[in-house]
Amino acid sequence: MRHNETRNVTLLSRIVNRIILFFYWQRGWKIVERFPGGVKKCVIAGAPHTSNWDFVFFAGATKKLGIQPNFMGKHTLFQGMMRNFMLDMGGIGVDRSKPGGTIQQMKEEFARRTELNLVIATEGTRSSDGKWKSGFYNIAKAAGVPIVLAYADNEKRTIGFSPPMMPSGNYGEDLLKIAEWFRSKIPDLDRFEALEQQARDIIAGRNDI
Repeated sequence: MRHNETRNVTLLSRIVNRIILFFYWQRGWKIVERFPGGVKKCVIAGAPHTSNWDFVFFAGATKKLGIQPNFMGKHTLFQGMMRNFMLDMGGIGVDRSKPGGTIQQMKEEFARRTELNLVIATEGTRSSDGKWKSGFYNIAKAAGVPIVLAYADNEKRTIGFSPPMMPSGNYGEDLLKIAEWFRSKIPDLDRFEALEQQARDIIAGRNDI
């Protein structure tokens, strides 16, 4: 089972997953570029993050494809009555106070699992100016897994995935490739122009974030 435990999936998680699929179908979303075949472990870098509905429609798409998306959550959410539900939904508890922090914990999580598709909203918040945090990249590099890019076009109601990309260790150059891929999918979005500029600034030594 995806939570690596021999127990029944909770009724609440079954209900929530059905609701997610209902909204995905009801709103008329479609997948135009499928998740790359053969990829069992990866970091999925998703953008843009403009609405709380983003996760619902993305989760609906992955359910349709038969993929279990995983996400990180504060370790205290995985206690008591919520624990099994959070695990069923693909959650992974992270204690940021532990040595090595999030990156080390996720490296260990990737190492112990046969499948893990870790979804990260790389912009952080809906009010983002388009610049990305580097956590997604550092996790993929530490775990030795590829990055798969994912976009959700709210106007066209389409979702697409990129081919897998292994981190080269040159964050600026890799981020520029990532920005160019996203701009090719949603060319007029200001956020992706900002992302491309961020990458160029990093390459030029004007920004190391």
